[in-house]
Amino acid sequence: INLKEGMGMKRIYFVLTYSGTILGKIIQFKTKRLYTHVSISLDENLTKMYSFSRLHPYNCFVGGFVHEKQNEGSFKRFKNTKAMICYIEITNYQYEKLEQEILKFKKNRTIYKFNTLGLLYILFNKRIYRKNYFYCAEFIKYVLNNANVNIRLPEMPRPENFEMLKNAKVIYTGLLNDYKYEKLELLNAS
Repeated sequence: INLKEGMGMKRIYFVLTYSGTILGKIIQFKTKRLYTHVSISLDENLTKMYSFSRLHPYNCFVGGFVHEKQNEGSFKRFKNTKAMICYIEITNYQYEKLEQEILKFKKNRTIYKFNTLGLLYILFNKRIYRKNYFYCAEFIKYVLNNANVNIRLPEMPRPENFEMLKNAKVIYTGLLNDYKYEKLELLNAS
């Protein structure tokens, strides 16, 4: 029995990445930060990883809600994607609410679009609200808020805000394709 789960706590993971896409290079140039994208994962093996990004690896103009996979899609195309993975602990109740929020996006994925305009505005510290449009950090803030997980993100969240979370514990930095949770457990056990 996992004592943490018995005490009513679960981990959620933030996966910060930089893949070297044209948009990523623009964001990196403007923000002066290494990571330009953030995803949320409901498990340590990143099988339940979600964000707003390009829908097709070779088309950067069409984006929306995506179930991202570590070695598939855009992350397969961009094999040298750099990553930082950290986690926070939330209650079982918050975790269930978060799953429900993400399920709403999965069921209604066709109505959600990538907020390209919002992303451009935020680079200049301006905000634009468009119903059913999200960029990566905006989506994560939205689902966390609706699951009553308050991690004090700014009004206009950016990927780097997840790098600097007060209670987050970094468990990995390196190439995303090299990440294996089992390896980390073995290293920590020795």
